[in-house]
Amino acid sequence: MDVEASRREPTRFARQLFHGLPDRYDTLAEVLSFGQNGRWRRALVDAIAGSRPASVLDVATGPAGVALEIEDRTGADVTGLDVTEAMLRRGVANVDRAGRSHRIRFVLGHGERLPFPDASFDAVSFTYLLRYVGDPGSTVAELARVTKPGGVLANLEFHVPTGAWHPLWLLYTRLVLPAAGFVTGGREWFDVGRFLGPSISEHYRRYPMSWHREAWAAAGIEDVQVRLMSVGGGLVMWGTRAAGP
Repeated sequence: MDVEASRREPTRFARQLFHGLPDRYDTLAEVLSFGQNGRWRRALVDAIAGSRPASVLDVATGPAGVALEIEDRTGADVTGLDVTEAMLRRGVANVDRAGRSHRIRFVLGHGERLPFPDASFDAVSFTYLLRYVGDPGSTVAELARVTKPGGVLANLEFHVPTGAWHPLWLLYTRLVLPAAGFVTGGREWFDVGRFLGPSISEHYRRYPMSWHREAWAAAGIEDVQVRLMSVGGGLVMWGTRAAGP
């Protein structure tokens, strides 16, 4: 998998990468996150639930794991958006199975061009998104645009550990992940495992945490907080949309 292609043709790349994964996506997420995806997800929802939102947009919703947890914790009406039709079909099936279709709806769309008016949602969440868009800065601004003043914007993403954990992380992402992906899901998961480590490393080379903080501030997000998870392998970041002048 070509890291450059994930920036050059992000929509096409994401659809190709994730097309064959929806049926086992949650299992894959656990493998790729060292078994920590559930804990990271709960931390993301914690950042949103405290504001008691009535409406939430979940971008890059995949098979709706985050959307379901947000609805369960907050009782909000949730809109899940994803660029991959296969993921959305799996999300619909998961929501129907949970009996939540009256509170969770789905939209096929792009995180960098959201089909909603300004200030549409009390809170906006996005997971594992910015490595799959051409312009992360404008995408953050677009996510902030549809967040109501005083509302919460929250993100879950992989991160690169530092110090003594860094070489172990490199070993895991470059060798263990592709092998584990192949054993658990065949060639499609092998491709994802092989792509993930270089994708994460390249993203933070281009866009270090200082850049992320600046991009959120430029988009009008205040009181930004960052929580590194699992010795730095995961990142939960959240803040509040400024009330305006």
